[in-house]
Amino acid sequence: MTDHKLDHMIAKSKTLSPVDELTKAQVKVELKRLTLELESHDKHYYQEDAPKITDAEYDALRKRFNAIEARFPEFVTGDSPSQKIGAQPSGRFAKVRHAVPMLSLDNAFAEDDVVDFAARIRRFLRLGDDDKIDFSAEPKIDGLSMSLRYEGGELVTAATRGDGAEGEDVTANIRTLKDVPKLLKGRNVPEVCEVRGEVYMTKQAFLALNERQKAAGDTVFANPRNSAAGSLRQKDAAITASRPLGFFAYAWGQMSAMPADTQSGMIGWFERCGFRTNPLTKLCHSVEQLIAFHRKIEEQRGKLDYDIDGVVYKVDRIDWQERLGFVSRTPRWAIAHKFPAERAITVLRDIEIQVGRTGSFTPVGKLEPIGVGGVIVQNVTLHNEDYIKGIGGDGEQLREGRDIRIGDTVIVQRAGDVIPQVVDVVLDKRPRNAKVFHFPKKCPCPLHTDVVREETATGEEGARARCTGEFACPYQKIEHLKLFASRRAFDIEGLGEKQIEFFFEKEWVREPADIFTLPARNNRIRLEENEGYGETSVRNLFAAIEERRRIALERFIFALGMRHVGETTALVLARGYGSWKAFHDACLKVAKGDEEAIAEMDALDQIGDTVIASIKAYFGESHNRGIVERLTKEVTIVDAEKPKSNSAIAGKTVVFTGSLEKMTRDEAKAMAERLGAKAAGSVSKKTDYVVAGPGAGSKLADAKKHGVEVLTEDEWLDLIGQ
Repeated sequence: MTDHKLDHMIAKSKTLSPVDELTKAQVKVELKRLTLELESHDKHYYQEDAPKITDAEYDALRKRFNAIEARFPEFVTGDSPSQKIGAQPSGRFAKVRHAVPMLSLDNAFAEDDVVDFAARIRRFLRLGDDDKIDFSAEPKIDGLSMSLRYEGGELVTAATRGDGAEGEDVTANIRTLKDVPKLLKGRNVPEVCEVRGEVYMTKQAFLALNERQKAAGDTVFANPRNSAAGSLRQKDAAITASRPLGFFAYAWGQMSAMPADTQSGMIGWFERCGFRTNPLTKLCHSVEQLIAFHRKIEEQRGKLDYDIDGVVYKVDRIDWQERLGFVSRTPRWAIAHKFPAERAITVLRDIEIQVGRTGSFTPVGKLEPIGVGGVIVQNVTLHNEDYIKGIGGDGEQLREGRDIRIGDTVIVQRAGDVIPQVVDVVLDKRPRNAKVFHFPKKCPCPLHTDVVREETATGEEGARARCTGEFACPYQKIEHLKLFASRRAFDIEGLGEKQIEFFFEKEWVREPADIFTLPARNNRIRLEENEGYGETSVRNLFAAIEERRRIALERFIFALGMRHVGETTALVLARGYGSWKAFHDACLKVAKGDEEAIAEMDALDQIGDTVIASIKAYFGESHNRGIVERLTKEVTIVDAEKPKSNSAIAGKTVVFTGSLEKMTRDEAKAMAERLGAKAAGSVSKKTDYVVAGPGAGSKLADAKKHGVEVLTEDEWLDLIGQ
């Protein structure tokens, strides 16, 4: 993707300076602006399942953000995009903690992105232009990720990816798949090995299954991936056995010994063990071969009997994979090169407004149902008021004169084959009675509070509209409660969105603490006398509530619903403070403007001005403090997990500054964290070590000011025994 296109996707009509021309003053403003945009899009995608931009647009925003951080590491804060993986386990099955996390892949949407991917690898490994990099390339199966654990060559556990750290135990169901061996073939099989891959259903089997489902009056699936997931998540393994599911092996988790030293070698080993691997997988020796392979697979896509949505490239040498490591949620050594989106034409029947947890207004188009890429699409994002008017906004701007009206014939696409959006209007088919949509000036809630356009970090009017009612607005209260009970927060089984709305309407639950007092109030409420509830379901719900009275600190922080405090930020804060008391005390001090407390929070790696301002606003409001106080009387908050390492730097706080010569800064941070240390972004009196290379600047001065021990790179390596 060219810089011109990238900048256009970020700011549309704005002109952005190239990253290498930005001043430090410009960088501070630019990072804040990009942070607000990225966190907003993360919220819509991960929390509300209602993305507002395409994958490619998001990738462009993130690409510029990363480029700025790389050039100005002293401005690195916690406002980077949330690093979420998948979704929390559903609770229907026992949970399995992955010995090695199952991470997601970064995406490429253009051939230039693939060129950049290879160039980043070359720079990170410090390879010359003549040094060859081999890549393993394979079709990206659109299925359900699975981890199979073998001990002594025998299958003992099968788990879904879940949230990347914890998945669902579906061992009994996986045992019914013929593509999954119960015993691994061959000699010298490692004592412990986790084989990972994708469970899928062929297109032909999908159509036949839907015909049977329809004839029996059962659920009809939207696409092969959904049918594979639904078939695997059956309580009765006999049902799974009756469904034609396949499995392709392509990766691994925990291994007590490695049977091969390359990705392609591991694929060959999987085959010898009895697994099925994708026959289209190919070893490529250059970027040109990768792109040629992608074009070839795209041409074959329609003829394949299983769904794919791109091609995955992986560095073939495993020792290079290990050195490249990860950037939070994604490996540096792999990328998914997506296919272009599929499109269809239909009619826009209506436009409705949804009010989000933070009061943001999202216009949703109601479509005449249409099939796009094998999925029936009925709702579509219209981004914001400016996008509907055809004057820009968060979405790719429509062509001049292309405003969107109710009754219009529109072109719909699923970006990255996932996100439905309107990309154009067919003006020739616009009916005379097409209605112009007027964006509301008042919130549809009973309070009818004003709707305002947000300001951007530069003080300009933004594209987002927001209800000013805050926590007084019922819509926002409901959305906060939904987040609180969601799987990523308190994970209360049986308390989903519909139940929250019902309890709120009945005025039984108006704030989080009310959930935990619900069982004690049931002698007055008599929940079992309401439609949809019986003694058993009520008993199960109350048991689920009781089970969640004990919660991890990071989940509790996330569940409070503070703006800009997503799962990743909550985890950083939890690890930084260790206990709820320490964190709560710090928040109260921050709310009062205590400079020392603010500096201490700011010193945490990945925590910056935006997060601190949000925490200050939240705990500065007496209503919020009351909510928190009443809630903490009902639950037990478990301290953050302490580092398990017994290394010389376990529990220490380290700051790296200047140019390291024997490793990159990312490598140094990753190494420190593996050994149980905390890699911070700024120096405070609580910093234990500053590792300074050539060109060290203000952080070195801060170290001397606070009396922090300064180490050279060699002294650091000696300390950690490297």
